[in-house]
Amino acid sequence: MDNQQYGKLFSFIWNIANDVLVFAFEKGDYKKIILPFTVLRRIDVLLEETKSKVLEKKAFCDKNKLPYEQFLPPVTGYPFYNASAFKMSTLKNEIDPQRLKMNVLEYFNGFSPDVQDVIDKFQLRHWVDALTNKGRLGSILEKFTDSSINLSIKPVKDGNGKVILPGLDNHTMGTMFEELLRRFNEENNVTEAGEHFTPRDYVRLLARLAVEPVKDSLKDGTYTIYDGASGTGGILTVTQEEFARIASESGRKIKTMIFGQELQDDTYATCKADLMISGNIKRFTYRLGSADHQYIACGSTISQDGHAGEKFDFCVMNPPFGTPWKEDLKNWGIGDKKEVSDPRFFHGETSFIPDIGDCQMLFLANSVSRMKDTELGTRIVEVHNGSSLFTGSAGGGESNLRRYIIENDMLEAIVAMPEKDFYNTGIGTYVWIVTNRKEKRRRGKVQLIDATAISTPLKKNLGEKNCETSPADCDRILKLLKDFKETPESKIFRNEEFGYWEVPVMRPKRDAEGNVVLKKGKPVIAKARNEVEQIPLTYPGGIAAFYEKEVKPYDAEATFGEPVVGYELSFTKYFYKPVELRTQDEISAEISSLEKETSGLLREILGG
Repeated sequence: MDNQQYGKLFSFIWNIANDVLVFAFEKGDYKKIILPFTVLRRIDVLLEETKSKVLEKKAFCDKNKLPYEQFLPPVTGYPFYNASAFKMSTLKNEIDPQRLKMNVLEYFNGFSPDVQDVIDKFQLRHWVDALTNKGRLGSILEKFTDSSINLSIKPVKDGNGKVILPGLDNHTMGTMFEELLRRFNEENNVTEAGEHFTPRDYVRLLARLAVEPVKDSLKDGTYTIYDGASGTGGILTVTQEEFARIASESGRKIKTMIFGQELQDDTYATCKADLMISGNIKRFTYRLGSADHQYIACGSTISQDGHAGEKFDFCVMNPPFGTPWKEDLKNWGIGDKKEVSDPRFFHGETSFIPDIGDCQMLFLANSVSRMKDTELGTRIVEVHNGSSLFTGSAGGGESNLRRYIIENDMLEAIVAMPEKDFYNTGIGTYVWIVTNRKEKRRRGKVQLIDATAISTPLKKNLGEKNCETSPADCDRILKLLKDFKETPESKIFRNEEFGYWEVPVMRPKRDAEGNVVLKKGKPVIAKARNEVEQIPLTYPGGIAAFYEKEVKPYDAEATFGEPVVGYELSFTKYFYKPVELRTQDEISAEISSLEKETSGLLREILGG
């Protein structure tokens, strides 16, 4: 589908709201109707050509008391079906509003269980009631079955086999859904799109960072891909496409299985529908031990783990930034983060629990807990904002997680990405690349890549997003990673470079007159106000040498308390680019120019 065809289709879908819903619904409700009907029509149109055969097989099943789930999917060619007498295109023929509503509900009830789940998550039955009450149900069905648009993955052809309307592949469908949601949110001053959707150009980079560096180590077999913040499933499917590309180029027999979890009902429903349509998931349940699980689970990854006990080969995701996780405490039935006991967020007695105001480090800890002890191990690629690099004091959850990852030699690289590369936020983002099977040349080292200037400007901004990571940009970033060399954009450090001792400074306690307070004849030693010292792990001679050189000469009374080890990373420190100051001659020349200009103005004012 070329840009012109895509633009025409997008405009048609977007304008359904203005044509059908205006004055009958609040603008904030438009997306709650348009988006699910878009997904439903996509499912419906794929079932049209096999409808008569499905009804024949349904009659056979009814007569012989056989389960539909076993016999109808082979007829449709998809892991879903509709056993009702209706198609969306025949529903619109009913003109009586109440009979139309009953027919639509019967049509919904005829879908297979997985599509029923999609319908329920979208709350479509509620919106059918609302559309009926406003007299708009028939109109919206007319719009979505208009012969001038095609929401199928298959093209529409004329009698001579010529393509009239191109098919809509899953990647383009995801792009359209993403753009619809962004536009609806902008219309209503809602800024949630960036929480759910990673720009498609960025998704491709994540997939390539995950798979390409280890492509020569991949063998024939099946690899599992996991996204604990899967949204509409774009990261999963694009990563799967990267595997397919590599398999095709290398001649290897590589299969992939995808697993995910999504909190938001509407994005979960879209993800599930797209995966069913694309054939990426043939069945939505699998058995682990004695329990049934969903390949794509709905609920909070933090407190409602849909894949408890599972390990994966690749974990690729964009967790939410700066999002509080208080609701997870309620899901666990506890009142304080100190009561959390989920083993994913601990290593022995060491806690990785972060501040309650931001959950992104919990997602990283969750991914680390999924690591496999295999020849390839597990490769994690996650997007975070800058806070994951440095928030939390030594001994706190965030620092403890950084320490665990770095001291266990699992941090391969962090890539700093351009600002304004995401929707609805101008903040910079950072891609963490973590693995428990580092290449030999990388052992004991961490690579920092400054890709903040590696981007391509957009011709037209998409919300806050004013640039993209083009295929050529991806190539540049991948080359920096794979070359593993020192350049202006790539710095390589020993692991311990990022660690430090946080040491409390202790001094004798003094009374109001300045006298040393004694207890049993000995000075009372107390922690000095504000004077905690941070001593790099790389400091020559360690804590003792730092004390002798940096403290004792200036304060002989001071001593050190018990140190705590912390870890943090700072791109500014290693990639700082000072503003180049102008020379004295340049400044003098500018002053002279301004003086001449102001003298001329003064003469004009004075008339001379």
